[in-house]
Amino acid sequence: MGESLLSGMLRAGAAPDTLLVGEKRAARAGELEDRYGVTVVSNVEAAQKADTLALVVKPQDMGAVLEEIEPHLRPGQLIVSLAAGITTAFIESRIPDGVAVVRVMPNTPALVDEGMAAISPGSHCDEEHLAEAEQLLGATGHVMRLDEKHLDAVTAISGSGPAYVFYVVESMIEAGVHLGLPRATATELVIQTVVGSAKMLRETGTHPTVLREQVTSPAGTTAAAIRELEVHKVRAAFLSAMEAARNRSQALAEGS
Repeated sequence: MGESLLSGMLRAGAAPDTLLVGEKRAARAGELEDRYGVTVVSNVEAAQKADTLALVVKPQDMGAVLEEIEPHLRPGQLIVSLAAGITTAFIESRIPDGVAVVRVMPNTPALVDEGMAAISPGSHCDEEHLAEAEQLLGATGHVMRLDEKHLDAVTAISGSGPAYVFYVVESMIEAGVHLGLPRATATELVIQTVVGSAKMLRETGTHPTVLREQVTSPAGTTAAAIRELEVHKVRAAFLSAMEAARNRSQALAEGS
């Protein structure tokens, strides 16, 4: 996600010389400098120099990163955290007073500027901080403000959501091959079907149930397929899967 955010900001017009990237691995640092023309520095130097810090780290690494940069933070800075399950309270308890925190749940379509990010303010945030976070995340897609209590559910729906879509696409392609289609043909058919269906949802504003019913003729092929999905409790499986993702997000916040 860090590189997705960086490349999106540059595509949106940010000047490379206004960005600092924290990266400990020398080979990776050189790769980023060569590819994007940005300056790669230590986490400490980034904390000392930047007004806004985007922390794109694994949840289990957040404590160590905050411990490293805490002595170098100052009131008025903004931390934008993209770590799943890590609450603003967790971060605020480990940084100086007066440093604002915005928690973000992004997703991987940010790679193609079609991301969906939900942002939630910490206790020291004001409108200016939220607007700054919106501008930052808006470089890679859509941004929605939500109370932090909803972010575990957001993690389950949109944060992990692309994986569910890819899983369905993968399953449909394999079904196409099983039914005798060449793999390349099945792949093109499925991907365009998903892209077109998503575009219909966005551009028509029609409820998905209505769109599904429009495709489902009585006693037809689609009705037969939907019946099998219902028999195998696919809808219930999606609910259980997203509850599991929500629960795991909550567990990450509790440190387990």
